[in-house]
Amino acid sequence: MTSGVLVRGFFAGEHDCVHAIRALRAARYADVRAFTPFPSGEVLDALGLRTSPVRVWVLLGGIAGAASGFALTIGLSGGWYPHVTGGMPIVSIPPFVIIAFELMILFGSLAGAVGFVVHGRFPQLEAFPGYDPRFTDDRFGVVVACPPGRDADAERLLRDAGACEVDRAVA
Repeated sequence: MTSGVLVRGFFAGEHDCVHAIRALRAARYADVRAFTPFPSGEVLDALGLRTSPVRVWVLLGGIAGAASGFALTIGLSGGWYPHVTGGMPIVSIPPFVIIAFELMILFGSLAGAVGFVVHGRFPQLEAFPGYDPRFTDDRFGVVVACPPGRDADAERLLRDAGACEVDRAVA
C-alpha cells in the first residue's frame, strides 16, 4: 500500500462490503484492499481482480506430464528397446494411457504448487498494515490507503455503505 493514512471499515455482511468497495473505486481511490471471513467472488469482482493464473500452470504441467508419459512409454517399448511379444503390436496406446495419466497428475500438481508460490509472492514475512483479526473472524473489512486530506471522504464513503465501525490504522 502507498504511504498516507489507512482507513478501515468493518462490515457485518458481504453486500455492504461490496457496495463500499465499488463506492471507493468510483471515487478514484487506487489502493483498496478487502478481507473476508470466507472466499467471496463478489468481493473479487468489486476489486476488479482477475482469476488466478495458477490454473494455467496446472494446465501446462498436465500437458507436459501427459506428453512425457507417452514419450517415455512409446520410446521405451517401440523405439529404444523393441521387443515383440506374442505377436502383439510393439506400441499399443491403451496401456500407455495409464502411465501418461499418472504423470499428467504428478506434473500438473507440482506445476500448480510452483505457480501458487510464484503468484502468491511467498514468503510474506510481515503482516499487512491495517489488518485486524476481526476481518477474518466474523467481519468483512475494507482497508483504504488515503492520500493526505482525503481520509475524511473515505470515512464518509465507508459509513454511507453501511460500515459497523470505521477507524484509522497505523501504517
